[in-house]
Amino acid sequence: MRVGFIGLGSQGGPMARRIVEAGYDLTLWARRPESLEPYADTAAKTAQTPAALAAASDLVCVCVVADDDVRQVVAGEDGVLQGLQHGGVIAIHSTVHPDTCRELAEQARAVGVAVVDAPVSGGGMGAAAGTLLVMVGGDTEIVEKVRPIFETYANPVVHLGDTGSGQVAKLLNNLLFTANLATSASTLELGAALGVDPAKLGEVITHGTANSFALGRVVSADGTLDRIAKHAGPLLRKDVGLVAGLAAAADATPGVVLTAADTTLVMMEHPR
Repeated sequence: MRVGFIGLGSQGGPMARRIVEAGYDLTLWARRPESLEPYADTAAKTAQTPAALAAASDLVCVCVVADDDVRQVVAGEDGVLQGLQHGGVIAIHSTVHPDTCRELAEQARAVGVAVVDAPVSGGGMGAAAGTLLVMVGGDTEIVEKVRPIFETYANPVVHLGDTGSGQVAKLLNNLLFTANLATSASTLELGAALGVDPAKLGEVITHGTANSFALGRVVSADGTLDRIAKHAGPLLRKDVGLVAGLAAAADATPGVVLTAADTTLVMMEHPR
């Protein structure tokens, strides 16, 4: 299978390297030529446009940041749909609104192309180690067709259902992570008020039943959300907002998790 990859950032870059190092025919495109330089030591080829990349690919993986970015590289002028042949597949690794993936799937279907949404979790280190989590939504036959590519950088690869379901799962994961940040930071703060050193309390809890990935991030940042807010705050705000919108549209009650996530966002805006 020939693979195209768009989005060579801190997470997408290691994913692309895993694909080419696994022996797959890989073509890359990036808005900034300097983003392609780290792959000069690989067999990866480059293309001048997303359409040209797609013409040389059977599967195109998209790992850009936002909904508008995904729409542009997939359906815009010189986009992937302009070059991908009948029977091709687009995998959207970006974390975006489920409806964005469903809308693009409808457009792609009209030209004989399939779309799966496949957001990832685990960061650049997980991609480099081949241990990303990939949450996939789409037709079962298509998912199984592209699974070997995903498995070059991910374990596990979880198929959740129809197109959009992968995005819903990723957004819920990020919602809970955001909520856990508030409860973790608040627990360490309460411990300090009660006379327990936050660093020592963090060491205890990370070895106890209340441990969580979020707690580990807070402890490593000296018990505050400042560093996390700087690096991930805008993305977490985006994802919490998307979940809130999905819940409202479905007339679903998100319960305490959304309240806790909102608390995290407030704490990031107004550090103590």
